[in-house]
Amino acid sequence: MRRTGTTRRGAFTATGAIALGAVLAGCGDGSGQREGSARPDGATPAEQASAARAERTLRAAAARTSRDLLARYELVVKAHPATAAGLSPLRDAVRAHVKALAPDGGGTPMFAPTRATGARAAVKELAEAERRASDAHTATLLKAPPELARLLASIAAAGAAHAYLLTELAKETST
Repeated sequence: MRRTGTTRRGAFTATGAIALGAVLAGCGDGSGQREGSARPDGATPAEQASAARAERTLRAAAARTSRDLLARYELVVKAHPATAAGLSPLRDAVRAHVKALAPDGGGTPMFAPTRATGARAAVKELAEAERRASDAHTATLLKAPPELARLLASIAAAGAAHAYLLTELAKETST
């Protein structure tokens, strides 16, 4: 007797076909331009210059946010050397984010000094700073051109993961 109705294999096949169709429908002509993007084909030089200035401004703001976060990492590691092993991989990732956003290095960080007296409180503050930086990058990506938006989305996702990891690290850190 043959089974009728939806089978698991049929459901997976249909889901795969729908996903493949969505991916193929989302593919463009490869020109890198989207409708409504910051530099559409036929834009005047003044419009292109204005879009480039806007992108530089957004990139500079995002780089400043990441530089400030990196400085916070450095401060916590210097004040609480026992945290260095747990913070080093995250700090290195933030350093890579700064380099991706501002290859030339850029300005000096501006941040409020830590109020934490113990290592656990300092790591908790660092987790909160990661959350704020991630939120700032997420807000910026909504105004950014496609290429910068992808970079900011990646950095914001990494920041959210860092915030989670730092929260867990704070639980394990002695005061």
